Parts: sequence; C-alpha cells; structure tokens
Amino acid sequence: MSNQQHFRYSTSVVAYPIFFLMLIWVVFWLQVRFFPIIKTWGIVPETLIGLRGIVLSPLIHSNIEHIYHNSIPLVILTMALFYFYRPIAWKVLLYGILLSGLITWTIGRPSNHIGASGLIYVLVSFIFFKGIFAKHFRLVALSLMIIFLYGSMIWYVLPIKDGMSWEGHLGGFITGLLFAIIFRKAIAKPERYVWQEPQYNEDDDPFLRHFDENGNFIENLEMEEGVGHLPDRKANEVEDEVEDEVEDEIDDEIINDKKYSGPKVNYIYKENIKKETLE
Repeated sequence: MSNQQHFRYSTSVVAYPIFFLMLIWVVFWLQVRFFPIIKTWGIVPETLIGLRGIVLSPLIHSNIEHIYHNSIPLVILTMALFYFYRPIAWKVLLYGILLSGLITWTIGRPSNHIGASGLIYVLVSFIFFKGIFAKHFRLVALSLMIIFLYGSMIWYVLPIKDGMSWEGHLGGFITGLLFAIIFRKAIAKPERYVWQEPQYNEDDDPFLRHFDENGNFIENLEMEEGVGHLPDRKANEVEDEVEDEVEDEIDDEIINDKKYSGPKVNYIYKENIKKETLE
C-alpha cells in the first residue's frame, strides 16, 4: 500500500470518531436520566463481575466534567488514528480497550474504574511511539504534535491525584507502547530515493551525466555526447580524421608554394600600410 493510500482523507476519518463520541454521550444521558446503575458497571479489579467493565467502562463517566474532558482528546486522537493508521485503526481501538482494561483489572485498586481515559492513553502512547519507530517524516511530526498537546498526561500514570484511576492510565500507556512495537506492518514506510537503493549506479544516473569529470555542468548533453563523450574507439576515429584533414591541407599548401616561383608578397602587410597611409 502506497503512502498516498495511507494519508488519504475519507468520511470514515470523521464519521467513526463522531459516532463513538455520540455513543458515550447517549450512554451518559441514559445514565443520568433513567439508569443511574450504569455508573457501577465499570472495571472492578479481581472480581468476575468486574470483567464486564473491560468493555463497558470506556462508555461510562461519573459527571459532566469527566465526560467533557475526555470528549475532545478522544475525537482528535481517533481522527488522527484513522487518517494516519487506517489499516490498523480498528485493531488498535478494539484490542486497546480489551488489553488496557485487562491490565487495569489486574493491577487496579478494589474500586470502580470508569471512563474513556484509558483508551485515550492507548492512543496517545501508540501514536507517539509508532511515529518515532516508523521514522516517516509525517508520522514523526504527528508524534511531536501529540507530545506537545498531551505530554503533560504522562504524570497521571502515577498515583498523584486522589479519585483518579492511575491504573487505567498506566494500562493504556503500556498497551499503546506494546502495539507500537507489535504492529509493524501495514503502515506508511519512509520514502526512499533512487540513490539510496543498494543497486544504484552513478554512471547510469541521467542527472549526474550532465557533469563532467571536473564537476562542470553540461547543459546540452546530446551535443557533448556527440563529440566529447563518445566511446573511446569512436573518439579516436574522430581525432584521426581531423589529423588527416590537417595534414592534407598542409600538403596542399606546400605543393602550391612549390608551383609558384615568383616573389613572395606579404599582402597583409601591404594592406596594412595602405590603410595607415589613407588614414
């Protein structure tokens, strides 16, 4: 798959993130308006019933501030994922939810862990590390933009704030890093030029042929090739023909001089004298 097919806009780049955003807001509306029990369906570590939260917790939020702070980065990051990593976008999303949730269920405190922040950390970690590993200039630029916008989030993988699921953040960060290492295929490759290929030969390069051995640029290559860049055998033949013509001209002059027995006159000198006299 070419890089143009990777970096190509389509409606899915916007449609899927908007759909997911609407889904979490609909769930939040149902939770607030009709079913407050939804809030308890998060990840409860080391309990069987808490396993359901691995799938459901990204859709559940505690209050309006919680869902608001998760909505904007979630849309931006999923759009970047579907635009720059289209072939593996769904794998990163679905497997990221499952693996980060499982890590949270394993290492988390005995509490109710909810929110899409774990998935956000998966996306931030994956996009950043994948761009660095891929070494493609567009993906590296995206990584630098991500670290500029969300670099401060790294502190929240540590237990520095009460009431925050740092275990979910840490699980998402680890998952994104693992996916950046595992998903090596189906991504844009760094562009390689002809001169970077191992079979490249300078003598066959049409551009370098415009330079002679001294580094001078030859604008009209065809004319130069017709005279100065012929194969050695043809160049020698041309030189021999030129020498023969010169020798023939010299012989003709000698023969003509022998035929003429009169006094030799320097016509050029006389002409110059005449011009000087007239002046």
